[in-house]
Amino acid sequence: MLDSTNSYHLAAQEDRCSPRTKLIIPAQLRASGGRAFQTVVHDLSISGFSASAISRMHVGQLCWITLPGLESLQAEVVWWESSIAGCAFSELLSPIVHDNILQRYSPSTVYRSTL
Repeated sequence: MLDSTNSYHLAAQEDRCSPRTKLIIPAQLRASGGRAFQTVVHDLSISGFSASAISRMHVGQLCWITLPGLESLQAEVVWWESSIAGCAFSELLSPIVHDNILQRYSPSTVYRSTL
């Protein structure tokens, strides 16, 4: 039997308003009240992302992700597991910006995560 955390995590993966694309993007992440740190974004959609997190992030916590060439984008932590935070953007990412990011960071571009 799955515990409630795992059940929520599985349900959240299935109930998304937009598809996520797996990729690797170097970025900065800052949790509310904390300092920004280097991270790697592992997947991205117009509604959110998942990224490496060096310390525990809590569901409901506000954070800001800064992708190369963009201003910081506010998001809310939806889940955290094994040093990866899943976050939902406060405002949907423009489909044009989303497509440009996907084009720029195609899977053939290689970046290394420290986690």
